Parts: sequence; structure tokens; C-alpha cells
Amino acid sequence: MLADVTQRLHGEYKVPGGKLVAVDLAVEEGRLAQVSVSGDFFLEPDDALGLIDATLTGMPSTADAGQLERALDAALPSSVAMAGFDTRAVALAVRRALGLATGWADHEFTYLDPGPLTLATHAALDEVLGRELAAGRRGPTFRFWEWEEPAVVIGSFQSLRNEVDAEAAQRYGVSVVRRVSGGGAMFMEAGNCITFSLVVPETLVDSMSYEASYAFLDAWVLDALADVGVEARYAGLNDIASPAGKIAGAAQKRFVGGAVLHHVTMAYDIDADKMLEVLRIGREKLSDKGTKSANKRVDPVRSQTRLPRAEVMASFLRTFRSRYKVVDGALTQDELAAAEQLVTSKFGTQEWTARVP
Repeated sequence: MLADVTQRLHGEYKVPGGKLVAVDLAVEEGRLAQVSVSGDFFLEPDDALGLIDATLTGMPSTADAGQLERALDAALPSSVAMAGFDTRAVALAVRRALGLATGWADHEFTYLDPGPLTLATHAALDEVLGRELAAGRRGPTFRFWEWEEPAVVIGSFQSLRNEVDAEAAQRYGVSVVRRVSGGGAMFMEAGNCITFSLVVPETLVDSMSYEASYAFLDAWVLDALADVGVEARYAGLNDIASPAGKIAGAAQKRFVGGAVLHHVTMAYDIDADKMLEVLRIGREKLSDKGTKSANKRVDPVRSQTRLPRAEVMASFLRTFRSRYKVVDGALTQDELAAAEQLVTSKFGTQEWTARVP
């Protein structure tokens, strides 16, 4: 139970694409007191605001966002109209006021640029940096992947034989790396994708559903794409799409101790013919669309931006820096050593790669 707090606590939550919700409150005998909700949202009738305050007053200070949301939903008549926000947004603002949830502004992100690494090392670093944050030895981090060898990176739960044509992969010198997050396979030759990893504390997505957390953590990416001339939106659970089709897919892994790994891969300029030979699932997806032969490149980012990959990545980094507190940093020798050890014991082994045959 949270200790009583006599001074007023303040929390804010900005609804993606919506309005700001602010909550001021105190904690008395383990319960919410002096609750006052405000913001630039729209609410009818006016007196519904008082009902929101009254409903929250007396709730346990340890209530999670779901409990707060359900209490508000039960208390508000169906005639109440909320525009630009909802009861979930109010609940998240309360959690932030109590220090149980955080916002982007509460964190300083370290930008890491370790240069080209093997894709197995990148996959290992995702785990190392996630566990380092969970252990309190490292803060939130942001980094792009750079690599030189061609590979397929498959999701944690995908079948190796169902996803990858082993004979074609060997013919083209394509290795296979299994990552710790779920999601689909990525065909990754050097220079054909834009991939980044974001490691954040779980408090940043406190009480959000997986679906909501994907869109929340990628809201800046839509702005970054707009900055290079691409109109994009979130589609489904974890895809980013434009009017020209899918651009990117995201994946997540949550570590014990309170860290979230969120990474995204965008198609910059992919050799579609080679991809279809190496990825079995790619053949299925394109055959469903009536495409018999790719004989082209899948290049939604290159064709829509007309920019070199490096310029697109530099623009993305500028957008990230403009929205959040970012400092430049470097991987420690211990982190690099831990990643290399994980490549040897896990990510570079057949046992891990073929754990789902």
C-alpha cells in the first residue's frame, strides 16, 4: 500500500491523437482523496466531471488502471459523452500521479551507436539491455541495427522449417537468427531494412494492453515517417502501413523485473525475388494477393521518400530527439561481453535457432 501523501500529487496522460487528461490528488489512509480531474477534452454534461472526481475519491491507492477504469464505467451513465479521452485515459493519469506509471518526459534515453554487428549480436544485445534496465544498471536506450551479413530473423515462437527454405538460405549464404520477441520473420540483407530497438521501463506502458502499448511506443514513428514524406498509420496489432501498403512490423518482449523491449523493422529496399526463395511464408502471402512472380524490389520507404537509407535514419533520430530527452552514450565492455557470451551460449546455437523445429 502506498504511504499517505498529504501534498497534492499531479499526473498527466496525453491520449494518442486525442486530448490531455490531468489529475490532482492526495492519499489518505491508503485511499485516493481530494481528486480533481481536468484537461482540454470535451465532456457532456458538465456535471459528469464531478461524478468522475467523486467516483475516484475513496478508491484504493493501489488500484490498477483496470480497476479504476471499471469503476468509472460503472458510475457514468450511458448518456455521458466523452470526446478526446475515455475512462482509461483518466485511470492512467491517476496511476501517473501516484508514481506507479510514467510518461516519456519522466525518462532520459541513451542513444547507442555501436556500429555494424552480427545480427546474432544485435539479438543478444536486445536481451542484455532489457535485463540491464530491469536490474537497474542501465536506463532506457534507443539504437539502430547495422549489420553486413544477410540473414533471416525469426520470431521467438515461429517454426524454423515452416518459415525458412533451408536449401535456398544455404545457396545465398543467408543465416537464421531467432530473436527473443514474438512476431514474424524478417529477411534482412545489409542496407535493405531499417531496424531499431527501444528498451523502456514497464511503467511507461503501465496497465496498457499489448495492442495499446504497440501504438503508444510507435506514435513517434508515425511522426518520423511524416517528416520524410510518408503518410502512415498503425494497422492491426503491430503493423505500420501507408496508402501504398505495409511499411513495417513491430515486436515486443517483456522481461522479469520491469523492462520492455520494443523493436521495429521497416522495408527500405528488399530483393523480393530472393526473399520469396528464402522465406516460405512470403510465398504464401504474395500468392494470396495473386502475385506469381515478384521480379522487383519491395521498397516502400525508399520509393516514398526518395532518400538514401542513412538520411532516413538520421531524420528518424532527429524526430526522436525532438520529442524526448536523449543523450549520446555507448555500450559498456561488460554489455558487449555479455552479448557475445549469449551468442555463444544461445543465439548462435542450433538448439536455440531450432527450438521450434
